[in-house]
Amino acid sequence: MSVTPLDIDTLRARIDDLMPGIRADLEALTRIPSVSLDAFDQNHVEESAAATARLFEAEGFGVEVVREGGRPAVIARKEGPAGAPTVLLYAHHDVQPPGADDLWDSPAFDPTERDGRLYGRGAADDKAGIMAHLAAIRAHGDALPVTLVVFVEGEEEIGSESLPATLLAHGDKLAADAIVLADSTNWAIGEPALTTTLRGLIRVVVTVRTLSHGIHSGMFGGAVPDAITALIRLLATLHTDDGEVAVTGLDAGTASDLPYDEPRLRAESGLLDGVSLIGRGPLLDRIWAKPSITTIGIDAPSVATASNTLVPSASAKISMRLAPSQDPDAAYDALRAHLESRVPWGAQVEIHLDDKGEGFAAEATGPMYDAARAAFADAWGHPPVDIGVGGSIPFVAAFAERFPDAALLVTGVEDPDTRAHGANESLHLGEFAKVCLAEAALLSRIDAL
Repeated sequence: MSVTPLDIDTLRARIDDLMPGIRADLEALTRIPSVSLDAFDQNHVEESAAATARLFEAEGFGVEVVREGGRPAVIARKEGPAGAPTVLLYAHHDVQPPGADDLWDSPAFDPTERDGRLYGRGAADDKAGIMAHLAAIRAHGDALPVTLVVFVEGEEEIGSESLPATLLAHGDKLAADAIVLADSTNWAIGEPALTTTLRGLIRVVVTVRTLSHGIHSGMFGGAVPDAITALIRLLATLHTDDGEVAVTGLDAGTASDLPYDEPRLRAESGLLDGVSLIGRGPLLDRIWAKPSITTIGIDAPSVATASNTLVPSASAKISMRLAPSQDPDAAYDALRAHLESRVPWGAQVEIHLDDKGEGFAAEATGPMYDAARAAFADAWGHPPVDIGVGGSIPFVAAFAERFPDAALLVTGVEDPDTRAHGANESLHLGEFAKVCLAEAALLSRIDAL
């Protein structure tokens, strides 16, 4: 027995009425500093999971908090009409570290509105994803058009390490006809998007050693190499002079044919005047479909504490984004071979694989995708564009492997100025309301298939 589908005007009016409460709940979640990295207090992650569970319990869902060796995840379920499709709604309640307080214009965990944007760590990534799901649920009230399963994990920001075990242990509860993964971005303000490709990822730690202990730079400098200089020379081999990745044997793809020029890239990235772009080929190919290598951290004495010493050991963490088709293990082998063959001055090198994640490429066709595009058009007045994302969301590949027959709809609440993971992360409140409306409309459209 099906329910009478709600028309878009009714859903829009309901979302408008619901937004003050949705925002209040979002702000309450954002105040919880649920950073999942080990160096932070994990009691906050527990608190965040409990708060998320209570939100779905209040909507009549059966809820459990589960963990399979990692951070707590929330699984919630509410039955729709007999025979209706099942839709899984995904988000995550953990967040990135806030970084230095002085980089924020308002406290990271004190959500603050400025110029139509809500600022705070997790306000967009991804506690707004949780609340978009709840907004769609509340819009339909007790007359859900489909059976809904909600999965909100607590360790996406540290690589979803226990997700495979969770899918193995609880996969029967999560099986669905369509999976809405609300952790991506839109093309621009006023321009919705479906994410159809994601790059993969490997992160490695490279350690270079030249000495058994530190020694006086005046006594031995000029004959004995220090580890920091050796490490810098090694890292410099990872790119050609124009910034193209120099590691051979890696996949490279092509991106969607969308208008994207250098001025827009400069504006969205904050690239300083006079700094050149790196790499070759179309810009969207470079940031969505080709490999990239970034040094994201170095362990060495700080400038403030440095002494006149030849440093014996230095380490760097390297983040390598991969074409959606790239096998991460093969990419690691290629990177390791490159580094080992180019260590300067006979220095000792150790390369440790920190983590890895598969890329993703969807066919993006079929009735579920048609319903999603129509729902976006309901909310924005025009259909979404298909985009790639240069970042990596390893859980998408995990869901694709575990549920090969489900349509994976990768959506999101972010926009090019969200600054997820950075200081002054924010959510555009007008776009957020459209995201909520689009998801509510999507549930109705899936029921009508």
